[in-house]
Amino acid sequence: MRVLVGVGGTERSFAALEGTVERARQADDAVTVAIFDDPSATLTRGQVRDRVGTLLEDWDRQVEIRDVDGDPGSQLVEVAESGEFDQLVLGNGNRTPMGKIQLDSIAQFVLFNSQVTVKLVR
Repeated sequence: MRVLVGVGGTERSFAALEGTVERARQADDAVTVAIFDDPSATLTRGQVRDRVGTLLEDWDRQVEIRDVDGDPGSQLVEVAESGEFDQLVLGNGNRTPMGKIQLDSIAQFVLFNSQVTVKLVR
């Protein structure tokens, strides 16, 4: 399976990457990482790229890392659909005190517009 993981610099996005890599090791999936600017993250794109590199350095497979410019939601959907990926993974979602899940605008756009299967990691 070909998996695209969107990483914007939040802890949830790094957790999604870690989980995806762990699964990919077991299932022999091909992983591509799309780094984007997330307004809720405090890390710069360079810091995100460095941390992604650190997370992937122990893996013996080649991982493509892409920078996504422009609107993150629409660009992630476009990359996923044009690259013939089987799945798009995002780390997002918080529970409200009432138990409802809150998604940011990037995750909402991806979930509502992607023709590719979306895995949301909370």
